[in-house]
Amino acid sequence: MKRRRPPVPSPALLIACLALFVALGGTVLAATKIDGRTIRVKSLPGNRLKVASLPGNRLQSGTIPGSRLVPRSVTAKQIAVGSLGPVPNAEHADSADTARRSQTAIAAEHASDASTVNGRVVGCRAGTREFAGACWDISPSTDALTAMDAVTACATRGGELPEALALIKFGSIPGVEHAVGGEWLDQIWFNSETTYGVFLLSSEGHFLVKVPTELHRFRCVTPFIS
Repeated sequence: MKRRRPPVPSPALLIACLALFVALGGTVLAATKIDGRTIRVKSLPGNRLKVASLPGNRLQSGTIPGSRLVPRSVTAKQIAVGSLGPVPNAEHADSADTARRSQTAIAAEHASDASTVNGRVVGCRAGTREFAGACWDISPSTDALTAMDAVTACATRGGELPEALALIKFGSIPGVEHAVGGEWLDQIWFNSETTYGVFLLSSEGHFLVKVPTELHRFRCVTPFIS
């Protein structure tokens, strides 16, 4: 009995089998030998990466500049607040720099009282206090002068003598001293076209008309300083 010889594979079948073995061997080789260092630069586009598959700790510090980030792609949620230093030129923002009114007179040197006028800090010098939008002498002058000399003394300080009703009200403030013998006021009484008298406020609160050449004490009302 004759034994049948197995059929001889055709050349096409041999080539197909060889290609299959090479393909399988290449897959195994790729799975075991290919890592990040064998990938050519820029050969793998970003859209081929799975979202969130590359954590930040796998990136080398400084490899991604800020210019490569999409605007507004990094929000406050991704920023560690503790890693941020103080904002330049804003160390004073923790205090009340934005206050509309200051009573501490920080910007008014030698001021005993302060407020703001048109956004500027202004105040009164020592020995005066704020009243009716100006600075009033707390105590009357130590020297007694004529009415005209008193006007001149106040004018050299940029001020003037007070008016009657305002001085009465100011004199009711605790701590304000009254002049014994009265104080000159910025008001006159005409006796005729050529003669006049000047009003005086007595320490008892009475209005008296005096000859301008008499000697009496006075106080000045001056503007705020800034």
